[in-house]
Amino acid sequence: MLHLAFDDLAQAFRTHRRAFHLEVRDDYSGVAGEADRVQRFRNGEPQDPAASARWHALMREVTAAGCTVQRVRVITEPHGDYTRFAVGTADANLQVGEDIRWLPRRDAPADLPDDDWWLFDDKLAAYTVFQRDGSALPGWVATTDPAIVRHYADVRDRLWAKAIPHGEYAK
Repeated sequence: MLHLAFDDLAQAFRTHRRAFHLEVRDDYSGVAGEADRVQRFRNGEPQDPAASARWHALMREVTAAGCTVQRVRVITEPHGDYTRFAVGTADANLQVGEDIRWLPRRDAPADLPDDDWWLFDDKLAAYTVFQRDGSALPGWVATTDPAIVRHYADVRDRLWAKAIPHGEYAK
């Protein structure tokens, strides 16, 4: 297993042609900075552009260079505060080149993984490691194990085919 810091993950985007992210949690407010963003959304306040500036700059860079960035968010309905926030603010991610789809949990396969992960070109899987309190450890744990990567490529393909594009879901 490898440990990736943000700059390592950014390099993975720069050296691969396809990146896919699976998000399976209903609430990420335990992740640094997310609770403040959700509260701003709930209060009807605009988002602080600085909160996502680094991510958005990276997405603009890599998608302009030809990397496809896809994201499936598995969500429980009816939505909780975090999911309302995520749906309501997804346009900012779309504007920088991400392609986001939503999969209601009731439609997810029974063997849905319970980890969030990135998959790069069917060669590298990088996991977010969450603690019991919902906070995430810094960085990602990654593997190039062919069996794991093949399995996640299959999961990606099944979920992507079932998930609903953001524009359709947000209606």
